[in-house]
Amino acid sequence: MDAAEKLIAQHGAHHLTLKDIVIEAGQKNPSALQYHFQNLQGLLDATHKRRSEQTHKKRAEMIAELERSKRVMKLRDLCEIMILPSFLLAKSDIKYRNYVMAFSFDIVTSRDSALDKVNKNGGGGESGAQLGALLRKTLPHFDEKTYRARMDLAVRACSAAMGGYFQHKGPLKGAKAEFFLTNVVDSLEGMLSAPASKQHKPVLRHL
Repeated sequence: MDAAEKLIAQHGAHHLTLKDIVIEAGQKNPSALQYHFQNLQGLLDATHKRRSEQTHKKRAEMIAELERSKRVMKLRDLCEIMILPSFLLAKSDIKYRNYVMAFSFDIVTSRDSALDKVNKNGGGGESGAQLGALLRKTLPHFDEKTYRARMDLAVRACSAAMGGYFQHKGPLKGAKAEFFLTNVVDSLEGMLSAPASKQHKPVLRHL
């Protein structure tokens, strides 16, 4: 799994083969991967499950800490929880960082709902459902269709920001890291808090 994350982060998944992964992992037995995971998709599914459990645990800790503070949860608090668990895990573990780089742009370019995809691959679990419920409660002015559309955009933007930041090997602590995180949270908060437009003609007239 570590080898697959590293190779996909470096070269993408399009031309990745089981042979490449076996060689990178230093496995002498080429059938070991197929024995444990059956095929490449089985390996990727196991990888997503492993990282999902890590993300869920970190997110649950942050939500619990926020609840213990007894203060009213604001949209900004929830936007921070959207990005901080993955950032902190990537900061402490280069292998998790490889995972973010490997799969963030799959979310960005997903033809289906990015919200559904991230819920399946790392954003789910009990803490993911809890965060989703808190966000929905904080954004009552949206109907369900608009809420899901905004969240889809927010998830894609968050994934693009994280993947791009780690690809450029930005610092994971200090002023630059703080600026990056603050800017992402500002953008998420602005995107999610902006009211839904009631008049679409000014946009549609150009189409």
